Amino acid sequence: MKAELRPGGLALRSRLFAVMLGPLLGVAVLLGVVGATLIGDAVRNAGDRVLGGALGAIAETVQVERGEVTLDLPAAAFGMLETTARDSIYYRIAVGDRVLTGYPDLPPPDIDALTLDTPSFRFARYRGQDIRIAEMRRDLPRIGQPVVVQIAETLDNRHATWWRLMTALMVGELLLIAVAMIVLRPALGWSLRPLDRLRGAVTARDTRAAPDLSPLETGPLPIELKPLAAAFDSLLGRLDVATAGVRRFTADASHQMRTPLSVLKVQVALARRGSPDALDEIAEAANRLEHLVTQLLALARADEAGASPELEQVSLREVASAVINRRIGQAIDAGVEITLDAPDQEITVFAHRTLLFEIVSNLLDNAIRYNRRGGLVVISIQHTAEATLIAVSDDGPGIPEADLSRLGGRFVRLESSRGREGSGLGFAIVQSASQRIGAGVTVENTSPGLRVTVRFPGTRP
Repeated sequence: MKAELRPGGLALRSRLFAVMLGPLLGVAVLLGVVGATLIGDAVRNAGDRVLGGALGAIAETVQVERGEVTLDLPAAAFGMLETTARDSIYYRIAVGDRVLTGYPDLPPPDIDALTLDTPSFRFARYRGQDIRIAEMRRDLPRIGQPVVVQIAETLDNRHATWWRLMTALMVGELLLIAVAMIVLRPALGWSLRPLDRLRGAVTARDTRAAPDLSPLETGPLPIELKPLAAAFDSLLGRLDVATAGVRRFTADASHQMRTPLSVLKVQVALARRGSPDALDEIAEAANRLEHLVTQLLALARADEAGASPELEQVSLREVASAVINRRIGQAIDAGVEITLDAPDQEITVFAHRTLLFEIVSNLLDNAIRYNRRGGLVVISIQHTAEATLIAVSDDGPGIPEADLSRLGGRFVRLESSRGREGSGLGFAIVQSASQRIGAGVTVENTSPGLRVTVRFPGTRP
């Protein structure tokens, strides 16, 4: 079943393009703001140097002759201020409040704030226009009041220069962004080509009849994609192991179920012919088939994939009593006695109730099934400072030491169990379920008999 693509999601190429272009636009805006500030300062400083030069040239001509202030306005001073923008030039020379020459209504300065023989600059509004004024204070000998020299110009040329520089800056930024947009698309396509190879390697598996779970062949990959490819190969490896286990389990289960089904078919045929023992054989085969299916379901539940089961405090005495009630009929038929050896105090473990029931139930089933007639099975519960234990012991023939390593294999029948009915799944269920609830399982021969112990570490009564 193919996964459906959800509409509305942005392609990775578009995401990367937006992520890379967004900061570039932000930097362009920041450069524009900073550039506008720097250009304004540069234009103002350049204009002020020229305006200050003209002010100095005029101020040098101010002299004192016969007790009077005289001056000779140099034409070069005003020539310095000539621009293509045809800015208007204004000047004013005054002794104290008395204007010697120039524009009397030019905004006067605060004389006390002026520094002696040092130009000062300020913006002002004059005759409906913004102007820049350069002004200087001079103290002449035998003149009681300070002499103030002012020269001003309108700002058309400064504005025009600022706009030319800003236009050049904006055009440069726009060209940079345009080139980046043109270059980023193919660059992103080239950078994402390994992803296309990875996608192609995965897609190619869909065209094959048998599922191919071998590692992907993608060629050289960037460092950033190697962990993804390694994780995907690891997933394929686990899937290969899982599917192989499922195939093996299915084959073994079908083989195990074939025998009781064949017996049922034969006995049904005999029953139709009037055989008196056929019904008993049919009932026995049905019981064997029921037992096998029950254990297969229990094993599937114990092996259930996905999230870990929710654990809770479970009473071991309660579970052991429930298992004994379930298996008491089997024990009576086998001629086996069951004893529960547990302290009076309640002992609980942190486990999953159903899985713990399956563990004890299968251990008791094996102890009854492979015990001798007249034998004894003991379910014992113990609690120590290190762990809590529940053990199932019998006094049957036990298991040869050489066969202990094979114990737990699915559908594995040991030599000691030959001639006894069973599916070879009981201990496999115990091991799988114990692993899921975090318990450990140990098996030991007790001469006579066998003892299987399930250990829950770190639990308390």
